[in-house]
Amino acid sequence: MASVLLAVFVNGKICKNPNMVSANDFFFPGLNKPGNTSNAQGSMVTIVNVNRFPGLNTLGISLARIDYAPYGLNPPHSHPRASEFLFCVEGTLFVGFVTSNPEDPNVKNKLFTKTLYPGDVFVFPQGLIHFQYNVGKTNAFAFAGLSSQYPGVITIANAVFGSDPPINLDVLTKAFQVDANVIKYLQAQFKHRLGNKNIHHEFVGLKDI
Repeated sequence: MASVLLAVFVNGKICKNPNMVSANDFFFPGLNKPGNTSNAQGSMVTIVNVNRFPGLNTLGISLARIDYAPYGLNPPHSHPRASEFLFCVEGTLFVGFVTSNPEDPNVKNKLFTKTLYPGDVFVFPQGLIHFQYNVGKTNAFAFAGLSSQYPGVITIANAVFGSDPPINLDVLTKAFQVDANVIKYLQAQFKHRLGNKNIHHEFVGLKDI
């Protein structure tokens, strides 16, 4: 059982004194309520990991509810410590993931995609970049199960263009093979968005990375 008050990490969290454990440690309410999708991406991920649900400690599982406005996007991201399966509850989602770099540098990373309808399930292997996009004209939502109590999340564009301090301009222009003005423009977009806390993940901060 996790103790959310301690800052020492052993497999994520120090175990709680068994004499202090209650039924509430194994209970989490509210996933019936839609998340606020009024942001630039039009999506909201409500993550339920060991930080919010102490009973998950040492169990190796967590979950999330993901809400999408019409044409809302859960942008390309990865979970460094977990595979994920996505269960589409409502709406139509275009989902996919990209494989890791092939051994042969002349071979491209492979993209796997599928359109999901209510009742469909798709799996994203651990650490691979993946996304979900609501291709419908109505709201959509899904539940995700993850194979870690503390899966972490790295949103690719935020990490690359919105880091603090910023990644060196020469590094990014070389990596993306574009003009420096393009990189400056992208960095400005993410600095503005993050400065206004317009982030699509709810309850996910640096401590969850």
